[in-house]
Amino acid sequence: MSSTGAGSPHPAPRPRLARDPGTGPSARRRPLAAPRAHRSNALHPGAWWLWALGLGTAASRTTNPLLLALLIGVAGYVVAARRTSAPWARSYGAFVKLGLAVIGIRLLFAVFLGSPIPGTHLLVTLPEVPLPEWAQGVRIGGRVTVEGLVFALYDGLKLAALLICVGAANALASPARLLKSLPGALYEAGVAVVVAMTFAPHLIADVRRLRAARRLRGRPDKGLRGLAQVGLPVLEGALERSVALAAAMDARGYGRTAEVPAAVRRVTAVLTLGGLVGVCAGTYGLLTADGARYGLPVLLAGVAAALGGLWLGGRRSVRTRYRPDVWGVRAWLVAASGVAVAAVMIRAGSYDPSALAPGVVPLAAPTLPLWPAAGVLLGLVPACVAPAPPLAETPSKEAS
Repeated sequence: MSSTGAGSPHPAPRPRLARDPGTGPSARRRPLAAPRAHRSNALHPGAWWLWALGLGTAASRTTNPLLLALLIGVAGYVVAARRTSAPWARSYGAFVKLGLAVIGIRLLFAVFLGSPIPGTHLLVTLPEVPLPEWAQGVRIGGRVTVEGLVFALYDGLKLAALLICVGAANALASPARLLKSLPGALYEAGVAVVVAMTFAPHLIADVRRLRAARRLRGRPDKGLRGLAQVGLPVLEGALERSVALAAAMDARGYGRTAEVPAAVRRVTAVLTLGGLVGVCAGTYGLLTADGARYGLPVLLAGVAAALGGLWLGGRRSVRTRYRPDVWGVRAWLVAASGVAVAAVMIRAGSYDPSALAPGVVPLAAPTLPLWPAAGVLLGLVPACVAPAPPLAETPSKEAS
């Protein structure tokens, strides 16, 4: 009788099927290790803020619309290349819209409240409202010139570029991780700032969610009626979130400090206040021609004293850090690119100020200076050296 027969006491083993490498318990556990690897490879949030502040400093030094547009383009490209899918990363569009609104408001002010820039190209003459003598220098209505509108456009574009740079940092740097990186002395103030910064992303997410729900129900989500019916649930959700946040902060011991000697507290206060005064005096000395000799030493001494005060003040904080972020080579490169953009723009303003601040009287087209534009392009370094965000999983992978 064959050993493979039905009556054999030792039946033949079943043939083993080849296991799909994409299935099984090990495959199901494999995606869980990916976030940890990405978390350890993530960029320090302080590097993103230094990069954005460098771009903002460069934007504050010029009114050239070509350079400002180049700065906005650099910030937008880096955000598009390195933005994650987190909820707080979706706030960049809101900052862009806010910048456009600032430009529009600035132009409206120039039309209805007048402009200090004299011009010869008259567009329209509005009815002027007579004002009392104590309101000298203020005008409502009157002549509207092309030169005044161009000057208002340059000024509004400068402020819009600053807002967009701040929005880029808000979209790239995690607020929670930034809070972990703050010194212990600034922990309580940092919590308040981070909560204020995350208000806009959560508000935008709530508005989008409610508008999508109203569209699915066939109800209007635009216009004054839709805004009024969406605004109340958004306000209610914000209030509930604030109450839950307050309870969570209280449960985690927010505001509790450790006991330190009175002498240490006095030394901390003296170093911190003295350091801030030294920073202000040194900055003033660097900005003036007469104080250039003592400006840098006073500034460095003030920074050292302030850092010492913050270090001593951190002894009052009883919190601990779990897996702190590491400032690596990539963080240095990203931060250095922003500092380089600001340094190039400041240097260009010292030897060729007319290129960074084009005049409007007489009216002429702005030109793009070569070296400042090349310096602005250094802001694209994060798009190459910063770690790429994780790819979103497709529905087919999630189903498998």
